[in-house]
Amino acid sequence: MIFWHVKESRMTKHVRVFALAVAGLAGCGSGGEDAGFEPIVGGDAAADAADASDGAIAWPDAAPDAPAEAGPQPSFDAGAPSPPPVTCSGKQGSSGERVISLTSGGLLRTALLHVPKGYDPAKGTMLVMNFHGFSSAGWQEALLTNMSRASDQRGFILVYPEGVVTSWNAGDCCGTAWLDAVDDLAFVEALLDRLEADYCIDPRRVYATGMSNGGFMSHRIGCALSDRFAAIAPVAGVLGVTPADCHPTRAVPIIDTHGTSDPLVPYGGGTPILPTLGQGIVFRSVAETMKFWRMNNGCSAVEAVIYQHGDATCVSYPECRDGADTVLCTIDGGGHTWPGGLPVPGLGKTSSSLDATNTMLDFFEAHPMP
Repeated sequence: MIFWHVKESRMTKHVRVFALAVAGLAGCGSGGEDAGFEPIVGGDAAADAADASDGAIAWPDAAPDAPAEAGPQPSFDAGAPSPPPVTCSGKQGSSGERVISLTSGGLLRTALLHVPKGYDPAKGTMLVMNFHGFSSAGWQEALLTNMSRASDQRGFILVYPEGVVTSWNAGDCCGTAWLDAVDDLAFVEALLDRLEADYCIDPRRVYATGMSNGGFMSHRIGCALSDRFAAIAPVAGVLGVTPADCHPTRAVPIIDTHGTSDPLVPYGGGTPILPTLGQGIVFRSVAETMKFWRMNNGCSAVEAVIYQHGDATCVSYPECRDGADTVLCTIDGGGHTWPGGLPVPGLGKTSSSLDATNTMLDFFEAHPMP
């Protein structure tokens, strides 16, 4: 486990940030009743609560701007007409940041929600679920990816679901959720049901992304929930179920991002370099993962370079069925990191040649549900 700190505005307080590295496997979460919506407390009260309880939530605002060295980013046009506008009535949700609590599979589950300023409860809005890595948490994913700022700029609703004991059951990985066979797909569906009940969500513009174990989870959502998620964008995660167990009901647009020197989820597959994660675990390669999605989406095997700058290269596989673009962005020498995001000590190079957050958001906006 790697520890690092981000100072708050008051020198006496710190936000404890646990990196997306390896942690010991712990016990499973406990059940509980539906607690509904809870606002996030700010200022000194939040800092005091963080000192008093490991369950307290801080929402730091220390994420970087878009990478300074990034060139013109990849552009996407699926060629499909924009979906007709969605309107709603009677929705109670409002803008701001809050915690959602619900019961799924007998466990009390939570998620951090960011609703942008200017949200209109009568207008259908894009939704992105952003899944944290193993041994991380939703607020850390917010800091790592800088996606909350993008939510405010672009006007989409953003949610950071919380895994059981900081883990997701995503197939080959990881932690308590994996060992205890937690039904995380049921949780994702219950969370989506809650959000659609309280907010004006456009059902044709629901997307999943995530880092590491959260990237694995994004792949699993593409396999099992392609009827509800329009596209996926895993980062530093590969397909965690066998191709025989992945059954999308349609072609699924995907943009996958991975570093060639990732020590935890090796680009070429196999056992992770760090032995604390590698006991009995053998991951698929990025090539095997993309071959599955290319074949599922009916794409050509020929790679077409659509972006190349610095250490970042993005290729697409042309002629995919139903406009389901299939894209791989590779970071030469990249570590177990989020390109353009906050660097994490000890996990390798963080590229500044690709803004992964805004690239995937451009991809999402170009790929509504057909």
